[in-house]
Amino acid sequence: MTSIAIYGAAGYTGRELLRILSGHPEVEVVHATSGTHAGQWLGVVFPELLRAYPMLRFAERDAQPPEGVEVAFLCLPHGESMAAVPPLLEAGVRVIDLSADYRLKEAALYPEWYGRDHAHPELLAEAVYGLPEWNGDEIGTEVRLLANPGCYPTATLLALLPAIEAGLIQPATVVVNACSGVSGAGVRPSETTHFVHANESLKAYKVGRHQHTPEIEQLCAEIAGSQVVLSFTPHLAPMNRGIAVTASAALAKRIDPEAAWELYLNRYLDAPFVHLLPAGQTPDTGRVRGSNQVHLQVVVDPRTNRLVMLSAIDNLVKGAAGQAVQNLNLMVGWEETTGLLAPPLVP
Repeated sequence: MTSIAIYGAAGYTGRELLRILSGHPEVEVVHATSGTHAGQWLGVVFPELLRAYPMLRFAERDAQPPEGVEVAFLCLPHGESMAAVPPLLEAGVRVIDLSADYRLKEAALYPEWYGRDHAHPELLAEAVYGLPEWNGDEIGTEVRLLANPGCYPTATLLALLPAIEAGLIQPATVVVNACSGVSGAGVRPSETTHFVHANESLKAYKVGRHQHTPEIEQLCAEIAGSQVVLSFTPHLAPMNRGIAVTASAALAKRIDPEAAWELYLNRYLDAPFVHLLPAGQTPDTGRVRGSNQVHLQVVVDPRTNRLVMLSAIDNLVKGAAGQAVQNLNLMVGWEETTGLLAPPLVP
């Protein structure tokens, strides 16, 4: 069994990791930290996990893992993983970071988009960006530091990249509108995410300045072979879970609807979690809830000469914890789908 540590295990993504890993046949979670619940039994704080972890107590938030831990998942707020990563690497622990602290390759982007300088820019070049459907070949047993993608970037990139790779769209014309469930804002409620403000309400936020924008542009540019600047507008939706993305761009060449659909089908034929829906169906967050699945659709709009690309994921699973376990499987050399084949919860 591979020994696992989870830092920030009491947040939404940490809890999802605990839930998913409880059914993983190759791992044992031996260390879980929490600034709020340190010293308490995990199964007392979260009764739904009692049977899975009857003898595990929460450790202090920054407590070093016990000897023998091989992989640490960091579910810490943006900014905190910067300092947590180096000592873990020095101790020989491999790290999967679910924050944004090691996703961007250019250190200069961190003060611009996250309001702080990067504490360890020397590690940015080493960190491997973990979107398995596009760079799975880079996620191998030699990787020490993996940057797990954000939820918005995961849903957006999986929808956009086949069209960019094929030269099917004009990258400078990409417009992305995305909706997220309230859990994407984290476990601590705010005036915006409190039930009475978020329920029965849909609103855009961080228009033109959401911090996931450069992360999306980074991989788009890598695939396109040139700089990509896109318009990204996130929305807070009155639901617990889910990301729904509607992206569109001007076509660079004529293509039949069937050919566009087949292009996406062929590109993801070997991707076990990506499902291109039959023509006429559109992705629905309710159909991926609780799973690592991605539902996609692509539509040619001849009237506007644009391609419309749609996706839906569970923001806490494929958008965070599930994708992190998918990356763990690749890093250790297990079957990519291990522990992740549970179907969605419907309804």
